[in-house]
Amino acid sequence: MDISIIIVSWNVADDLRACLNSLKDAGAGRYAVEVIVVDSASEDGTPQRVRAEFPHVKLIALDENAGFTRGNNIGMAEAAGRYLLLLNPDTEVIGDAVATLADLLERDASIGIAGPRTLNTDGTNQSTRRHFPDRRTAVFETPWLRRFAPDLIRRFEAAEIADDATADVDSVQGSCMMVRRDVTEQIGGFDEGFVMYFEELDWCYRAKAAGWRVVYCGDAQIIHHGGRSSGQVSGRKHVLYNRSKVRYFTKVYGRGFGVLLGLVLKLVYAWQWGLEGVKWLLGRQRQIRAERLAAYGQVLRSGL
Repeated sequence: MDISIIIVSWNVADDLRACLNSLKDAGAGRYAVEVIVVDSASEDGTPQRVRAEFPHVKLIALDENAGFTRGNNIGMAEAAGRYLLLLNPDTEVIGDAVATLADLLERDASIGIAGPRTLNTDGTNQSTRRHFPDRRTAVFETPWLRRFAPDLIRRFEAAEIADDATADVDSVQGSCMMVRRDVTEQIGGFDEGFVMYFEELDWCYRAKAAGWRVVYCGDAQIIHHGGRSSGQVSGRKHVLYNRSKVRYFTKVYGRGFGVLLGLVLKLVYAWQWGLEGVKWLLGRQRQIRAERLAAYGQVLRSGL
């Protein structure tokens, strides 16, 4: 088997159907391809629909929501391909993007991980390539602080690389990334301490530390409709994101910096919670304010 495509899904049956339909000629006549769907106890009929509409797909139906990282690790353990493509269910592959990524890895044995150009639903480009963040980026890569350090954020997002270019980067987004099996055998799969978010940054960090290259490939394109599984519970999303952020920077820069970063994030969320509270009292869009108060409060109560 040449390529194993692994998709972890949770209550996104319609998106998953569109994704699987886009993979009908994923190998483009050049590669043998298998598709593995790991379903995390969906309640929208996903397993039944996959069995009925896509009998060629290998379905792993879990009894619980395993999360993104564990779900992908389960899928990778069952995969037979030389190349493993991790793909979000809310994506659609354009043309021969899967084969194009495999071509890239075939041509150069030093490339361990590759990711495609990613488009939003409206056709605009999505930022999916990264340079490794430093300590300053850890602080300013926060929604309310980004505007105070635009150059820092542009560097983190590898803005100097053209969207249609093919270039070495430090990390590519986990919504679609192809990894050489040799990489997983050397460094292992995702760190399951990251339930969601920052797991691909950590994985790429470990791959590069082991001597592998990570490449952004502008010749391969997908559409990413955007976080429909992960975005279903706002407060939970904020908690998972910030816990993963602290975990990543603790691994890279040590426990002391991780504790400091956690404190900074709590202060930022406390400030935003206070601002939303004032706006709620003033009667400005109270429904939105109430939702934000609940989400930010959940972060503060979580202790990160």
